This record gives sequence, structure tokens and C-alpha cells, in this order.
Amino acid sequence: MAKRVSLSGNEAVAQAMRQINPDVVAAFPITPSTEIPQYFSQFVANGQVTTEFVPVESEHSAMSACIGAAAAGGRVMTATSANGLALMWEMLYIAASSRLPITLAAVNRALSGPINIHNDHSDTMGARDSGWIQLYGENAQEAYDNFIMAVKIGEHPDVQLPVMDCFDGFITSHAVENLEMLEDEEVKAFVGENRVAPYALIGQEPVSMGPLDLPPYYFEHKRQQAEAMKNAKRVILEVAAEFEKLTGRKYGLFEEYRMEDAEAAIVILNSSAGTAKAVVDSLRAEGKKVGLIKIRVFRPFPAEELAEALSKVKAVAVMDKADSFSAAGGPVFTEVRSAMYGRADGKIVVSYIYGLGGRDVTTNQIEKVYNDLFSAIETGKYEVYNYVGVRE
Repeated sequence: MAKRVSLSGNEAVAQAMRQINPDVVAAFPITPSTEIPQYFSQFVANGQVTTEFVPVESEHSAMSACIGAAAAGGRVMTATSANGLALMWEMLYIAASSRLPITLAAVNRALSGPINIHNDHSDTMGARDSGWIQLYGENAQEAYDNFIMAVKIGEHPDVQLPVMDCFDGFITSHAVENLEMLEDEEVKAFVGENRVAPYALIGQEPVSMGPLDLPPYYFEHKRQQAEAMKNAKRVILEVAAEFEKLTGRKYGLFEEYRMEDAEAAIVILNSSAGTAKAVVDSLRAEGKKVGLIKIRVFRPFPAEELAEALSKVKAVAVMDKADSFSAAGGPVFTEVRSAMYGRADGKIVVSYIYGLGGRDVTTNQIEKVYNDLFSAIETGKYEVYNYVGVRE
């Protein structure tokens, strides 16, 4: 039976780790994810888990240790942020291409430089094409739930891919919220006591693994990896349905908020969705037909489903807490606009960059985005590439 607790996002994810009791956790501290391995190391020291905890000298080493442990057939986890994720870059690709279902708590933080320890999404957006599944969560409850589901998703025989559980640094990681925690036995039953590895370095039928893959086979292996990512979309929904039966909490590829008759909509990620929902409610009270879509699954990208959800609106603003420096819009914007092309044509689709380096986003700023959309609908005039909340 679920129990009501008050925890920060980092504490909630550390508790999920404890409940799962992985074989190996290898980690190196970096703000704002440091608390996750710190809390978990206490569980190890207290004998609450049987996990082998590996303190390493860098994040590159942390992911390297995770790859080795996962290749040996173990259930493996870690946590990092920002520059730490960037230092893992090479190993992120190796983990994914080796088809190793490692679970990573990615606590979103601005990527240097200049150095900044506050929240935006430049770290995980930079890793969006590394081959990892990416789940995003609005609050501590979703960070906890997504982490548990991530294990089951990544280990599914049709997937066998690593998964990032992404949530906002400080805003979610350090803020204490009320949430429902499952009983330890429920979590263990949901994910399974042990990982079942279809292949491993050790065991009854050991295989050898290595990073060298020359032209005769490399392309085919990448094709298999791409197919696994396609399979992940189905598996994510299957795991979510099973989780809903256990908890009553429903998860999809994204959340639609008051979209039933919306003319203007915002697409957004993570904690800012909570602020935007308040604006939606306020504008709805004034009779304005506005809605919101909060993307939960960014990899694999739910292109067809998102296009269908946006097919009846007149204008869409995609709000990115990262800039792609493409001179054409933010990373989520380009994905959304591409998804709509040929499926939901004739819409106004614009990009808004906001909140970089932890800059606050206010309800007034989000209300302005909606007002801009209505102005674009009325006049047909708009800028595609915009910034909100910055001194020009």
C-alpha cells in the first residue's frame, strides 16, 4: 500500500534506488545531483541494500564502471548533471550502442560555459541523439515514478537500451514535496528481483563485447539500435499501463492539459509545465481557449501522437529551456515542427527560448506567449524564433 511522504526529488529518486536494490551504483558528485549517490551511499553503509557502490574519480569513469557492470549482466544505476553528463559523452554512446539498460538520474543543469549551476535543459538536450531513452518529469512524484518505470522499460527484451530520468535541478531536485511512495515489496515485484540479461560477459553462455565495429557490421548494428528505440515507444506505454494498475497514476508519452477545444497551445517540459498550467487555468477563466502539452517522453520522440494532439489548434508555441544555436529555434521546437509537417499542416508554430541558466519564468511571461499566439492568429504576423524573459 502506498504511503504519503514529504521528500525532495533527489531523496525520492534515492529511495527508488534503495527499493530496487541494484547490483552496482557508480557515481561522481556534481551539483545538483550529488545528493542522490550521497543518500544512496548511506543506504549501502547501513546495510539497507546489497549494492556494490563504486566511488570513482570522474563522471567518465562513472559511466565506464556502469558499462562494465551492465555488460557483466548486472542491474546498474548512476546520477549526474550538466558538465558531468558532458564528461560522460563518449561513454553514453558506448552504453547505448552496446545495448546496456543502465538507469541514469539526469538532474538538469545548465551546461558551461560560462559555468552555471542552475537549471536549464542544455545538458540532456545535448545528449538527445546519444541513443538513450529520455523521460522527463514535472515534479518529485514523476521523478520517482519515472525512475522505477525506467528500469522495466530499459530491461525489456525488445528494448535493451539505457534510460535517463530527467528532472529539474534545484526546482525539483531540492524542493520538498508531498508524494506517494510504494512499498518496497511492490517496487521489487514491479521491476523484478534481478535483471534478466539476454547476453553478458559472464554466465552460462558468456559473450565477448568490444567497441570496434568495422564497415561490414556497424550499419546493421545501428539499424538494430534504431529498431529498439522504435520498440521502446510501445514498451513505455505497456509499462505505464502496468504502473497505473499498481498506483492509479496514469502516464503517457505526453500529458494533454485542457486541450479539448484549444486554439492556442504551448508545448513544454518538466517543472515549468506547472507554472504554465496555472496560466492556462487563469486564461480559461477569461474565456480564452488555451491548452498545454507537457512532453514526458522525448526519446523516442512521439511524432505521430503529438501531431494528432496538435491537429486542431491554430497556433503552437514550443518553449525550450535550451538553445540549439541552429539560428532556427530550440531543440524541442524543431522536433515538434518536423512532427507536424505533413500531418498537421497550416498551423502557426513558433519557438520560444526561456529560462537559460536558471532564469525564472513567470506567469506573466507565459501569458505573454499565449497573447502572442492569439495576435498571430488574428494578424498572420509573427516571428518564428523568439526569446522570453531576457534583456535584449
